[in-house]
Amino acid sequence: MNWDWEKLQEKRQRQSGSTPPGNWGPQDPGSDPLGDGLKKLRDFRFPVGKLIIAVLAIMWLSSGIFIVEPDEVGVVLRFGEYNRTVQPGPHYHMPFPVETAYTPKVSQVRRVEVGFRGSEVGSFTQGQLRPVKEESLMLTGDENIVDVQFIVQYQIKDPVAYLFNVSQQAWTVKSAAEAAMREVIGYNAIDSALTGGKLDIQNKTRDLLQSILDGYNAGVHIVAVQMQDVHPPKEVIDAFKDVASAREDRSRIINEAEAYQNEILPRARGLAAEIVNQAEAYKETKIRNAKGESARFENVLTEYNKAKDITRKRMYLETMEQILSNPDLDKIILNDNTSGVVPYLPLDKLDADRAKKGAQ
Repeated sequence: MNWDWEKLQEKRQRQSGSTPPGNWGPQDPGSDPLGDGLKKLRDFRFPVGKLIIAVLAIMWLSSGIFIVEPDEVGVVLRFGEYNRTVQPGPHYHMPFPVETAYTPKVSQVRRVEVGFRGSEVGSFTQGQLRPVKEESLMLTGDENIVDVQFIVQYQIKDPVAYLFNVSQQAWTVKSAAEAAMREVIGYNAIDSALTGGKLDIQNKTRDLLQSILDGYNAGVHIVAVQMQDVHPPKEVIDAFKDVASAREDRSRIINEAEAYQNEILPRARGLAAEIVNQAEAYKETKIRNAKGESARFENVLTEYNKAKDITRKRMYLETMEQILSNPDLDKIILNDNTSGVVPYLPLDKLDADRAKKGAQ
């Protein structure tokens, strides 16, 4: 607000009538409060420099306010030396250069790529990958070269050690991971790396990498080591395909042979068991028949000793009954008046029957 001091002074002089020139208010401040206040207002000059200094001081003090997010931990340094660790929430530290605060994300899962570079995070399509041969080519235990591309996932275990014990933390993890993978691959054959040994290689690499980083006191926890693509070098991949095809053919032939074996062996065992059972049955039959015939002969002998003539006649009659009642036998009956036997015997037919029985 702009004041016209000259006009105001003249007005006050006219009203008082006794105010000497140059004095625009009464001599007693208590007798004229308005005039005294106007004099103070006229004499007031606020220093702009002090205002600027005050604003800068407030801004400097307020720069010590910082907020730690839920997935972070605050690490406060005093004159460049570790002082304290704070948990998530609002905090205050002495402004720079007295104290400085870092807020690393301890729950975030970081990753490094070894042997390739992806165009975007989480993309593993082959068309979007750029191979890095100097990192991926490794020597196996059976002196073969294999191309291994893998990723390492890790978290911050100790934020103080992570920030101050090693520099370029991601590069350190990647270099240690490459060394660990080369060592593990060097103890395994190429078949393990290409087929069923991948899980064991991943676990051993993870444990070895964790041991290396613990030796560095890097404050890092290895979450997982995942092999993305493992294949022979392009120069020899055709030869490996031929070897794989030969192994598949060998496995197929072995499976077919085992299937034939599993089919023929039970059949052979069943046939052998059948022959053995038949032999046992034949044996048992012959033994029982022999025992029966022996018992029958002993009974007949007992009866024969009691009455020899009658028993002899009965046996003759029973034998003749069996012969004459058999339709398969050709019978020639001769009486007592026949002078010769030879002309009546069918010798040609008897010879033919003997030859037929011999062929059977």
